[in-house]
Amino acid sequence: MDGAKALGVACLADADEATWEAGLASMTDVVAKRSRHVITEIGRVRKTVQALEASGLEGVGKLLTASPRSSQHDFENSTPELDFLVDTLESAPGGFGARLPGGGFGGAVMALTSAAFDQEAAEKISAAYDAKHSARPEVLNLLSADGAEVVSISSE
Repeated sequence: MDGAKALGVACLADADEATWEAGLASMTDVVAKRSRHVITEIGRVRKTVQALEASGLEGVGKLLTASPRSSQHDFENSTPELDFLVDTLESAPGGFGARLPGGGFGGAVMALTSAAFDQEAAEKISAAYDAKHSARPEVLNLLSADGAEVVSISSE
């Protein structure tokens, strides 16, 4: 709320990066960082929709990974364990990018991968995580499918 108030908007979703930059002088460092995270996160969602429509999974992956970087540096709600997983998944063969699916501190990472990222790749990352953090992460493999769509029903 402090960030929105400083920027003169009802909520941060009503601001863009230019508005944020113009209002920097009226925010504390912490409010500025948190506000930047929220504003850029909303922008990444919009850019992700565009990238998906243009079929660019590499672009989507970069946008996904920009999110935990912002969580790590601006919102400061990440952990070394989550950062390790994002770093490792981002550089893995077949990995496009990764992000924290929740509000941070939750211990989950979602990765966008190609079919080249298989069970063996997931196992290698799991073992590397275990070696560094003395814990074995649970890996859930999901395959995306078409989402909901409008179906018209004939009245005949």
